[in-house]
Order: sequence, then structure tokens, then C-alpha cells
Amino acid sequence: MQQDSTVGAILSSLGYDSLYPPQEKAIAAGILDGKSVLVTTPTASGKTLVAMMAIAKTLQKGKKAVYLTPLRALASEKAQDLRALEAVDLGTGRKPNVAVSTGDYDSAGKELAFSDVIVLTNEKMDTLFRHGAEWLGDVGLFVSDEVHLIGDRERGPTLEMMLTRIRKLYPSSQLLALSATVSNADEIADWLSCGLVESSWRPTKLVEGVYEYGSVRMSDSTTFRVEQTANAAVDLAIDSLDGGGQALIFAETRKRAASLAAKAAEGVYKRLDKSTKEQAARASAEILDRGDDAEITHTLAQLVAKGVAFHHAGLGPASRQIVEDSFKQGTVKLLTATPTLAAGVNLPARRVVVASILRYDAAYGGNVPISVMEYKQLCGRAGRPKYDKAGEAIIVAESSVSGDELYDHYVLGTPEPLRSQLASDRAVRFHLLSTIASMPGMKRPEIMSVFSSTLFARQYRESTVQFKVESALEYLESEDLVKQKSDRYVATEFGKKTSLLYIDPQTAVAFRDALSKVEKGRRKHALGFIHLLTQSPDFYPTLSLRKKDYDEVGLLLQERQGELLYDVSEYDCSRSFWALAEWVEETGERIMGDRLGVEPGDMHRMVETGQWLAHALYEVAKLSGREDLLAELAGMRTRIRYGIKEELMPLVALEGVGRVRARALYSAGFVDVSAIARAPQAKLASVPKIGPAVAEKLKVQLAARRQAQ
Repeated sequence: MQQDSTVGAILSSLGYDSLYPPQEKAIAAGILDGKSVLVTTPTASGKTLVAMMAIAKTLQKGKKAVYLTPLRALASEKAQDLRALEAVDLGTGRKPNVAVSTGDYDSAGKELAFSDVIVLTNEKMDTLFRHGAEWLGDVGLFVSDEVHLIGDRERGPTLEMMLTRIRKLYPSSQLLALSATVSNADEIADWLSCGLVESSWRPTKLVEGVYEYGSVRMSDSTTFRVEQTANAAVDLAIDSLDGGGQALIFAETRKRAASLAAKAAEGVYKRLDKSTKEQAARASAEILDRGDDAEITHTLAQLVAKGVAFHHAGLGPASRQIVEDSFKQGTVKLLTATPTLAAGVNLPARRVVVASILRYDAAYGGNVPISVMEYKQLCGRAGRPKYDKAGEAIIVAESSVSGDELYDHYVLGTPEPLRSQLASDRAVRFHLLSTIASMPGMKRPEIMSVFSSTLFARQYRESTVQFKVESALEYLESEDLVKQKSDRYVATEFGKKTSLLYIDPQTAVAFRDALSKVEKGRRKHALGFIHLLTQSPDFYPTLSLRKKDYDEVGLLLQERQGELLYDVSEYDCSRSFWALAEWVEETGERIMGDRLGVEPGDMHRMVETGQWLAHALYEVAKLSGREDLLAELAGMRTRIRYGIKEELMPLVALEGVGRVRARALYSAGFVDVSAIARAPQAKLASVPKIGPAVAEKLKVQLAARRQAQ
């Protein structure tokens, strides 16, 4: 194939001299000519370069490109990859500007209008549709990564509706959909009106197998034995290390991931050379320095010092980042993780060990076998390009299922067809309101036309789709979120605000109804607001109370009954409610872990979700005419953000002052900003957790404020 000059420039700048077979197929399918294509190939087969080539061609036409990912971590990683285009001469006379936007759902994203390449999460893209971002009309290419997640229960509906809208609103724009191999790729391509590129090629050969009773049977017809010690998954991982590779173990729960890492620690440490031991010690110290005071963080630091780590959603952001970087750099030789890692950042290993084919499913309330699609996703992490000629993925057979059954079902199995997840009442309700709010004046047939363009409509009966939409429409009308005018549907002010806030209509209704019952004149509602936020359908993660928690939560409710918005018993509460209530009272991470069983990563997500919902509650209160509650609600958002009592709110308004420094300043007598402004710099520097550098920054900051006034 004759190479396009732009492609040649990109390859040269990235240090490649040729294309992978799937990349050549994608060019042959017309990605450089503006044709829409679905590319389904294994992990590490070069899909990012396919996107970069299409983006480069789009920029040369003077159009913008949008790159969509399912996760924030992936958005940051992809933006870093795409910045390589800045070194390529595209003939446009300037370097492309790459921007990332993943949060602030109640924002129109006007600042993104000045960027050429815009990396977004699917949810952020959805909010831009709702806000009617004008610059979307300048987008010549939409890249949708990890399209197979359309079958995910949580993320799938938004991805599906987003793709439906792209095809409906911007039919002349190019769509490049990227996915792992799926069995019904032809159906997905047809639904998206895309050409299809399918390939099983990958740069490192993948060999799959099953371990049972000390022996491994592999898909290339080889067998080998592994020295048995305490744990089969650990034995398999260390066996790979002995061959000079890194290993990744997938465990079914967080607790098992941490347990397997601990079991492997001494065996791995014996195999580290002096230089790696020094690097591991530095990484361990960094976790303690940048992380929190939770017990899980101290445990992780001890393991990282031995070249082992665990990775799951319970870790705080700083700890997770250090673990990922250490594994990429080869400092951590063995990483244990829950399956969520497979859909996240790119962390390949020579050998992937699936310690159990079970995983915990909250909707089911227990452990369920992973699907073949999920298993193949885990396998995709096997084989490090540029390091390994082959990757190995091995399932550990458990007593309940024979090795032969596992081999036949998973190793020889075909991934399940992707199925729409839009059928849930919540998803239809959520996206129906958005459709009416962003396209006012639609008649019922026009609304049905939008939903008839979904994968949901392709895979379900027309009567099912119609029933779901009409039921949701009835709910939205009954709760005054939408209304009819001459056979046309429009969103009410309440409905428009709900859509723009990016909350479930049921959350908005619960907020409105609760606020309407709050007596005027009362001043303290903190515990009531927290209960309202954590009980909403949008709050995440929701942790259930344990048996031993009920008495403590009951006592909390009794002591602060005057703050509640309505009658609440401990049986109406979650552990998330208790955790957020403790967080804004400045309870430390270690106590949160020991007493409440809440890990830093969970607390981090609760704080993020709590801030967002506190903002939504503020906006609903404003719309409802409850000005008497606005100051306290604004304060509640600040308290949730920083994890502070009300008295520290003036101090955290200073840049560089969080909950720890604010409390230190307050305890030293600096109870407000004016006290800090009057104090000698040396006295400020003597405050614990402040020191000379922070004291100087505070003084400079306050001096600048005075000049600006």
C-alpha cells in the first residue's frame, strides 16, 4: 500500500517504520477519506494510531476532532498520546491544541471552542449535547473508544444514546468507533452506518490456558508444571517473573487482591536486584508521603517496597497513580487487581493470571461467573509490546468447576454479542428528558423516531420500546418535568434545569419534594442534607450498613434529630450517609477505615459525587424559591469538598489550604483570613503543617488580594 505523506510523518515522529495489519486495513476501509468505520481488534493492536491518522486528516481540513473515552483515567492517557501530533507537520501552519474535559457536568464547555482535539468522557459529551455547545458543529470527526462497553449495565446507556445523537445530529461528520473484538460487530457497524474492520492480529501472540493440580494446559498444545507452594495464582505469577517477565493477577474482590499480594511479597522480593529494590523503596516512601493515613495505604507501601502491589477502587488517587507508574516502569513486578483494571489504564504484563472466574455483582447480591467477553478483556492485558514475543493468560481452576469445562467455555469460547442496556426504566427516563429538553417542541412520533434509532430499538420489539418511552413520558409529565403544548412536548423550567444538572429526574423530584417540606426559619440542616444526597438514585458508591453499624447510626440520628428534613430511622440509612456525615466533621482516614470500613478510594468518589449533588440541590432550591437555604447549601458543598466543620470554611478559601492546614491554623488561633493577614510571617511558619514556604505563599496571596481590592 502506498503510504500517505501525513501517515508517513506521524510514523516517523513516533519512531515507527511500518503499519500493523489492522492499521493498513483501516486505511483501506477509508479512514483517511472521511469514511465512518468500526474497528474491532485486540488490545495493543494499534487502534490509537488509527485514531491519530484520522484526526490528522481532519485537522488538515480545518475541522475539530473529538476523542471519547469511558473513563477519566483513559481520557488523560489518550490526551497524552494525542499530544504527539504536536510534533508532526500537518501543513496547517500551527501545532494542534489538545484539551481534556471530564468533569463539571453543569457547564457548556465554551472554553473548548478554542481547541482542535478535544478528549472527553462519554458523560461529558452527553452534557455538551444538553447544553447545546455550538462548537460541536465544527467537529469533523468523532472517535469513540471502547465501544464494546455499550453492553455495560452502568455506562452502556449513555454511550448508546450519545452515538445515536452523533449519527442523527451530525450525519456528515466522520465516526470512528474502536472496540475489542465482539461477536456481533457486523450488527453494531450496521447500526452505526459504518464500514467494518475486523482483525484478530496482535503484536504479541496470545496463548491462553488453564491451571489445575499443578499443571497448565495451553492453547498452543503445550503443557507445563509449576512448583506448588501456598497459592496457585501466586505460583503462576512468580514462575513468570523467573522468566524475566511481569505478572498481573486478577482477583474477584479487593480483599483477595490484597491477600494475594501479601502472599507473593517475600517470593518477589528475593528476585529483585539491588537497583530495583532501591526504586521500590522510593516508590514506597512516595506513597506514604503523598497518600493518606488509612491503614490500606500503609499496607500498600510495605508491599510496594518488596516489588508487589495491589490495585482496586478502594485506593486513593495518589496511591493508584504511583502503583500504575511503578508497574509501567518495571519497579513493581507483580500486580494484583480487581477486574475493573482491565477496562482502565493500559498496564500490560507477560502473564495474566485469572485467580477466579467469579466476581462480586452488587445487583445480584453475590458472586457470579464473569462473561467470556470480560475474560477476553482480562486476557488483553497479556503480552507487553516491545518486550514480549508472546503473552500468556491462565485461569486457575477452582474446585467447583473442572479445568476442561473452563477451557472449553473461556479459552475456546466466543464473546457474547453486545446487548443494549437502554431498556432500564432509569436510563429511558434520564435520556428522554434530555431529548425533550435539548430539542423542544417535539411531537410524540418525533420522540419515538429518536429512540427507534437506538440499538435498543434494533434488538427489542417495537412495542417494548414504545411502552418504555410512554411510561417514562407519563412519569415526566406527572412530576412537572415536561408538559404538552399543542401536541408538542417541552421541558418545564424544572425539567430543563434537571437535564442540565445531569441528574436522574427521580433525584430532582426527591430534592424538590424534600425542600418543600423544610420549615422556614430553621438554620441547621446539615445531617438532613447529607441524608437527602446519599439516598438519591445518583449517589455513588452506596455502601450498606453492617449489623454492628445500626446502633451507632441510630445514636447519631437521635443526637442530631433537629437537623433532619423528615423522619429518618437507622434502617433508612446507608454507610455512605454515615461516612459523609463523619467526613464533614473532620474524621480522619484511618478512623474511616477502621471504624466505618470505608477505604480512601470510596471516600474520594463519595466526596466527588456529594459535591456534584450538593450543587444540584442548591440549584433546585434556587429554582424553588428557597433563598433561605442557599447560604447553608453553598457551605455544605464546601464542607463536603474539604471534609471540614463549618468554622474552617473561611480558611479553605485560601489557595493551598485544605482540611489539615485549615485545622492547624484554627487551632493556633488564626480563625479567619484577617488574623492570618495581621500575623508575622515567622509566626505563621511556626504552625504545624504550615512551615516557611506555605507561610510565604499565604502572605503573598493575601497581599495580592489587598492590592486587587
